[in-house]
Amino acid sequence: MAKESMKAREVKRRKLVERYAEKRAKLKAEGDYIGLSRLPRNSAPVRLHNRCTLTGRPKGYMRQFGLSRITFREMASKGMIPGVKKASW
Repeated sequence: MAKESMKAREVKRRKLVERYAEKRAKLKAEGDYIGLSRLPRNSAPVRLHNRCTLTGRPKGYMRQFGLSRITFREMASKGMIPGVKKASW
C-alpha cells in the first residue's frame, strides 16, 4: 500500500495538470517558453506517476487495466477480470 500522503500528492498534481492544460497548450503553440517556465512545476503532465487504482502502488503498473502486476495477478486468479485465464504463472 502506498502512503496516504503520496496518494494525496498525486491527486493534487493531477488537479494542477488539468487546471493548467489549456494555458500550457496555448503557450507551447505560441513558443513562449519563458511563460511556460513561470507555470508551477507540478502542472507539467510529465510529473504524474501511474499508480494502481486499488493499492496505489507505483511500480509494476499495467496501463491497460490500471492495476499493478500484483493486484492484477490476484484478481485474475480469483476470476474477477473477464477474458483472462490463468496459465502457468
